[in-house]
Amino acid sequence: MYTVYVLKLTEKKRWYVGVTGNIARRLKEHRCGMVKSTKGRFDGLVYTERFDVKSEAWKREKWLKSGQGREWLEEKLNL
Repeated sequence: MYTVYVLKLTEKKRWYVGVTGNIARRLKEHRCGMVKSTKGRFDGLVYTERFDVKSEAWKREKWLKSGQGREWLEEKLNL
């Protein structure tokens, strides 16, 4: 099982989108400052989607990082 997740960052209207096979481990890495792009800027988990197939999770992550995906996130999550 793979999880696409969105983290809210401390900067206004900023977030991090990622994919992982172990969401608990990955969130711990973010919290502990082990991820360079979120180090010292991690506010919390705001959204997840689960997928059985890794390629589908990557496809969704790519879309969420696109212009349409960013607009959707802003609307859905009020970021």
